[in-house]
Amino acid sequence: MTSPERILLLNVVGLTPRLLAHAPNLRAVAEAGWQAELTPVLPAVTCSVQSSMLTGLPPSGHGIVGNGWYFRDQGEVHLWRQHNRLVAGEKVWDALRARHPGYRVANVCWWYAMGADTDWTVTPRPVYHADGRKSPDCYTRPPELHDELVEELGPFPLFHYWGPTASLASSEWIVAATRRLMPRADLTLSYVPHLDYDLQRYGPDSPQAIRAVQDVDRVLAPLLRDARESRTTVVVVSEYGITKASQPVDVNRALRRAGLLEVYTQEGMEYLDPWTSRAFAVADHQVAHVYVPDEADLAKVRALCAELPGVAEVLTKEEQQGYGLAHERSGELVLVADPEAWFTYYYWLDDDRAPDFARGVEIHRKPGYDPAELFFDPDNPRAKLQAAAGLARKKLGLRYAMNVVPLNPTWVTGTHGRLPADPQDGPVLLCSTPGAPRAEMSATEVKQLILTLAGAGVSADRE
Repeated sequence: MTSPERILLLNVVGLTPRLLAHAPNLRAVAEAGWQAELTPVLPAVTCSVQSSMLTGLPPSGHGIVGNGWYFRDQGEVHLWRQHNRLVAGEKVWDALRARHPGYRVANVCWWYAMGADTDWTVTPRPVYHADGRKSPDCYTRPPELHDELVEELGPFPLFHYWGPTASLASSEWIVAATRRLMPRADLTLSYVPHLDYDLQRYGPDSPQAIRAVQDVDRVLAPLLRDARESRTTVVVVSEYGITKASQPVDVNRALRRAGLLEVYTQEGMEYLDPWTSRAFAVADHQVAHVYVPDEADLAKVRALCAELPGVAEVLTKEEQQGYGLAHERSGELVLVADPEAWFTYYYWLDDDRAPDFARGVEIHRKPGYDPAELFFDPDNPRAKLQAAAGLARKKLGLRYAMNVVPLNPTWVTGTHGRLPADPQDGPVLLCSTPGAPRAEMSATEVKQLILTLAGAGVSADRE
C-alpha cells in the first residue's frame, strides 16, 4: 500500500472567481493545476457548507441546516454550537483512515471541531469567567498545543475574529498556526475568515473589499510557499460568495404583528418566547427557518411570509427535499431572500424594549445571525469611546458591557446564503495538481476529491 499524498484543504471564505483576479498567490494555485466553479448547498452558510464538504452529504443527510436552528428538544434557539457529534455522516478523515490506518489530520478553525477525532485541533473558545467577563482564547487538542501556540503566536485574537474590531490579525494567527501544524499532518484543514468582514461591511464591489482580497492573499503567500516546498497538494475552497445587500427583512416583526410570535419581559427587555409562539423565524443571512408547531397555522404563516417584500421563496418540508434541506431540524417553512435582501432576527417593535445583548456581540444569545455586529454603531459617536472604556474595565478585572452594536440593519451592504445567480460571484475551488480537472464541482463532491487526491479512492458515501 502506497503512502497517502499530503493535502492542505484551505478554506478562504468569501473567495469568488471575480475576486480571484486580485489574488495572484491564490491564482497561482489554479495556474499550476486547475480551477472549478463550486456549487454550495442551501443554505450557503459556513456550518452547512463545511459539513457538506467534509461528509459528502447535503444538509438533509448531515443535519446541519444552518449556522443554528431551533433545538426542539430543549425549546431553545442555538447558533454556533461546536461539538462534532451534531454532524451526522462519515467524515473525510475517517474514510482516509479506513484506507490508511494512522492517517494524521490537523484542523485549524474549521467548524464543529470540538469532539472530532482529528489528531490536532485548534478552534476559537473564549474563557467565560464566573463574573460574566469573556477573555479571548482557543481550545486545542492535544492540550499542550495550546501553550505551544500561545507562546509562539500570542493569545488567539478572538476580538479580531468577529465583531466590530474583526480584522486581518485573526487570519494572520490562523495561517501562522497552520504553518506549524502542516508539517506534522497528512491532511491539514485551515479556515481563513478575513474576506467575511469588509465584504459584509462595505459590499463586494467596494475598495475595502478589493484591499481585503489583496491582504489575505499576501498573508497566505508563506503558507502556499511551504506547501510547494513540501510537495503538499493544495485545495482551496470557499463556502459562498458575498453579494450586494440593500434590503433587510424583519420576518419576526411581521409574525409578531400578526399575533403569531410571543415574547416575555424582564426588567423592561423583551425576549423571544419560542415555547408559546405559534410561529417564529431563525434568521440566517438570506435563509430563515420558520418554526410552526401547529399544522393548522401553516397556511396562514406561509401566506404571510410569501407577501413580505424581499422574500423570494417559501419552502414547505416537501419543497425543501428538492434542495437537500428537509430534516427534523429544519423549519416547517424555509424562506429564501431576494438577491439583495437578507433576514434580520429582530422581534421587538420598540428599540427601547430590545434586550441588552442586542447591542453587543453575543453570537450565542441572539436567536439569529446579526451582521450588524461587524460595526461600531455609526449613529453613536461615542461607540468607540464606550468600547475603550469597557476594555479598560476588563483589564482591571471588572465586569463590562460592549453596548456598541447598531440596531439599524441598513449599514450592512453584503450578504450570502442563496444559491448564486452568477458563478462569478459564487464560491470557487482551486487545485494545485494538474490531473483530472473539473469545470464545475459541488460542495458535496469535495470529500471525494480529497480522497482521490490522497490516493484513497474510496466512495464518499461510505457508512
